[in-house]
Amino acid sequence: MESLRLKVINEKEQTLTISSPSGPGIAAVHTQAYRDGDRIAIDTHGEPGLYWVCLDEAIGTTLLYLDGSPFNYPIPTADNRSCFSPKAFSGSIHLMHITKADESEAARRRNLARNPYDHHTISGFFPHATANVETRNELAFAARNAIDGIFENASHGEYPYQSWGINRDPKAALTINFGRPVVVDEVRLTLRADFPHDSWWEEATVTFSDDSSVTIPLTKSALPQSASLEARTITALTLHALKKADDPSPFPALTQIEVYGFDA
Repeated sequence: MESLRLKVINEKEQTLTISSPSGPGIAAVHTQAYRDGDRIAIDTHGEPGLYWVCLDEAIGTTLLYLDGSPFNYPIPTADNRSCFSPKAFSGSIHLMHITKADESEAARRRNLARNPYDHHTISGFFPHATANVETRNELAFAARNAIDGIFENASHGEYPYQSWGINRDPKAALTINFGRPVVVDEVRLTLRADFPHDSWWEEATVTFSDDSSVTIPLTKSALPQSASLEARTITALTLHALKKADDPSPFPALTQIEVYGFDA
C-alpha cells in the first residue's frame, strides 16, 4: 500500500526496519531488541482517515484516526513502561501493522475514546488525552491511562491498575481530542475503586466543544457509570468539576472514560 509507510528508526536517524505490503495493509517485523531512542515513524502520505493500528502484539490492534500528518511513536524506555504490560515492547522480535479501515467502520457505534497507544508527545494520532495535572507526573497516573481500554481498578500505581491520578487537585480536568468531528450520545466513567485507599466523586461535569455540558451523578462503585446524552457533534470534550465525596481518603481517580458514538 503506497499510501502507508512504517519504519523503525534509532536515535542516530538510521532506519532499522521498514514496512512492506501485507494483506490489505502494511506490516514490519523488527528483529532486535529496542534501544533507548528508538521510534516508530508512521506516514500515511497525507491521507487522513480511520486505520487499524498495531504497534505491539502485547497491546493489540485498535481503530484510530490518523490526520494525514507524519508522526513518530517513541518506544517507551524499559524503566518507563509502568502503564504497559511487561510483555509490551520487550524481547527481540516485534510485529507491527497498519491497515486503512473500511468506510463502514466510521458509521459503527463504538467507544470513540479508546486509544491504548496514546502518548504525551504525539500529534496526528487520535483520540488523544491530556490533563492539567497528573499525580507526580508518573506514567502510572497519566491522562492516557483513562482511554487505554483497561478497566482493572482494584489497586493503583502499576499495570494493569494504571489510572488518571489528579494529585488531590480540585481543579483537575481531562480533555479528549478526537481529531475530527464525531457524533456522541453516551459517556461512561469507571472510577478507580481501591477502597479504602481511594475516595470517589459524587458528580463530574463533561463540557463539549460545542459549549454544551452535562453533569453526571456518581456513586461509590467499581462498575462503569453511564450518562446517555442527546446526540451532538463535537471534536473534543473536557471532564472537570469533579466533586469529591465526603470521605477520609484524599485520592479519587479515574480508571476509564468511554465516549460512545460514531464518526460525523
